[in-house]
Amino acid sequence: MSLSEYSSRLVKHFRGRTIPEPAWPVGYAAIVDRYDLRVPLPPVLSAIAGRHHPSSTDQWRLLTPRHAPEDTLEEHLQFALKREGVDLAVLSALFRTVPDEEIAAVVRAKPTGAYARRLWFLHEWLTDRRLDIPDLAKVRSVPAVNPQQQFAMSSGQLSSRHKVTDNIPGTRHFCPMVRCTPTLNRYGEKKLGQRALEMIGRTHSDIVARAAAFLLLKDSRSSFKIEGERPSAPLAVRWGQAIGEAGSRQLNVAEFERLQRIVLGDARFVRLGLRTDGGFVGVHDRETREPIPDHISARAEDLHSLLEGIVAYGERTIRGGVDPVVVAAVMAFAFVYVHPFEDGNGRLHRWLIHHVLARAGFNPPGVVFPISAAILREIESYRTVLESYSRSLLSLIEWQPTESGNIEVLSETGDYYRFFDATAHSEFLYRCVEQTVGRDLPDEVAYLERYDRFASGVQELVDMPDSTVDLLHRFLGQNDGRLSKRGRTNEFAGLSDAETERIERLYAECFAGLASAQPA
Repeated sequence: MSLSEYSSRLVKHFRGRTIPEPAWPVGYAAIVDRYDLRVPLPPVLSAIAGRHHPSSTDQWRLLTPRHAPEDTLEEHLQFALKREGVDLAVLSALFRTVPDEEIAAVVRAKPTGAYARRLWFLHEWLTDRRLDIPDLAKVRSVPAVNPQQQFAMSSGQLSSRHKVTDNIPGTRHFCPMVRCTPTLNRYGEKKLGQRALEMIGRTHSDIVARAAAFLLLKDSRSSFKIEGERPSAPLAVRWGQAIGEAGSRQLNVAEFERLQRIVLGDARFVRLGLRTDGGFVGVHDRETREPIPDHISARAEDLHSLLEGIVAYGERTIRGGVDPVVVAAVMAFAFVYVHPFEDGNGRLHRWLIHHVLARAGFNPPGVVFPISAAILREIESYRTVLESYSRSLLSLIEWQPTESGNIEVLSETGDYYRFFDATAHSEFLYRCVEQTVGRDLPDEVAYLERYDRFASGVQELVDMPDSTVDLLHRFLGQNDGRLSKRGRTNEFAGLSDAETERIERLYAECFAGLASAQPA
């Protein structure tokens, strides 16, 4: 490519995304553009800058001119697989657009090359169509996914035809991918599950049991609060029990439907079970009542396939040693994007997190991390992560309003929910898990240990029922450690001034330095 041809390719904008400096989009960006593929843009695109010291951003990986590929499909595909990893959404769309013979020609050009073999394998894996290429003879195998770039299975079955090891985390029916970012690598090195287990091992079993019960209810209430709902006490307890059982039952469509019945409580005005019509998240125009979607759900005819794919992904990745937090993020956020039910999707999406972590043995036995409480504290970031992918779909999906105020999807959309980049979702969930391990769990254990010390000290001073000790503790907590005038003249009029003073001093000693002397 001549200098003038190269310079003419430099652009500042690509499909609505600003490039930090003039550059030539390559790899997946070039493939999407050349074939006009209707796919969400990958979160990070690559481009060749016009100078030798370019500056990259979160959305653009800029490389120097010496990394420029030839402007051919073969070269862009090799560049993508080598430097950007496996993007199943782009590849699936490409394989529907480009004739099989054109892909076969790319492979035949370098039939024993690592990238050609990976491309060949991925084509047949995704399409279930056999290319006109003979099986390879003896050659060293390569993994389908580079585990240094993206989360993959720790081992996999060898395809003797391609001499490629299938370490892809999912199946052709469902397989979002997650990049190995510095953030996720750092979280993995912290071994948060092991830290939680060690802390529980140092704690008295009675304290652990009480902390677990409180954290379970806390997560249940927080999950409803995220949806803007105030559940009745019995409903919060029932849903807490369902969360506590997460991981103990086989996951399938029937189990999802059972959980939906639990979470809704009163379902007189909601159709239970999988949707049979379209679905969206958003509002209606006040005057026309036409839908204004913020998110468009998967088509009803794709629901069974997608949910079965999510279940299969979970079983495969947990067995295959993929990071449980990454697996939980993929499954949970995919579920809420699919939105299989008329109602209850958000709480089931968060329940899935508990299911995966429990199934993988990530959290201590019998202890539920209050993930929903952490999400509630990070609610704006949570919404940003949810919308980071769902909003990108709106311009790609063809739909029309129905007479009932719903929507009807007119285009094929299944791949949008099968294949997406879940890196941001995984980083967000790991941040929440870190909060539960580093804050919620130790805070609750510390609170209970100090409460027991306070209650024991009170009982040594004055003989009173446990319920009265608890009431005394609450009075003190509501008044900065001092017994109020009302408490001294009513409920605790029997305490002498000396006893009251000693109890206030005991309270200060027990709860000094604790963020809150009341349960969260």
